[in-house]
Amino acid sequence: MLKMFNLPCAIAGTDEAGRGCLAGPVTAAAVILPKNFKNQLLNDSKQTKLSDRNNLKKIIMKEAIAYGVAHVFMEEIDKINILNASILAMHRAIDQLTCKPEHIIVDGNKFKPYGKIPYECIIKGDGKYLSIAAASILAKTFRDEYMENIHLEFPVYNWKQNKGYPTKEHRAAIREYGSTPYHRKSFKLLPEQLKLSL
Repeated sequence: MLKMFNLPCAIAGTDEAGRGCLAGPVTAAAVILPKNFKNQLLNDSKQTKLSDRNNLKKIIMKEAIAYGVAHVFMEEIDKINILNASILAMHRAIDQLTCKPEHIIVDGNKFKPYGKIPYECIIKGDGKYLSIAAASILAKTFRDEYMENIHLEFPVYNWKQNKGYPTKEHRAAIREYGSTPYHRKSFKLLPEQLKLSL
């Protein structure tokens, strides 16, 4: 049973999607839910089936007090590294909130201060708190939609299915066709990149 975070103020939950991908942006969302919000289906996006995620996306966007979603794209990921890019995406999602939070709860164990707003990092927070779960749903669904759109441009990588994650099929396509502008150049795209030719 997921909980509301028990503080008497506006709590923003934030989470990201796509951190371990070889292609595409890292995407974050921030959500402030009403205190009386309840939904039996709401959970960590990884534990939620596709049809439920898509329904929850509509419900969250309609019922949230405020929400924001932000992509950080490949060039920036390559420049500042994926951890910094993930935190930057969360900050940019919080920037979009129309209601300033008094407290931020973050999925995971790494974050950087957002102004002077107090924050707390919560390991597996997307399975513990409703606002983080809601952020995980928005981050996942918005990023999936982006990957499905760029799949049309480069269908051989099957991003509509693998969403840019390092599946065998995705790596085989990189081996055969090379990388695209959507691939993260700072990531090890193929295992053989570890080997040195002597």
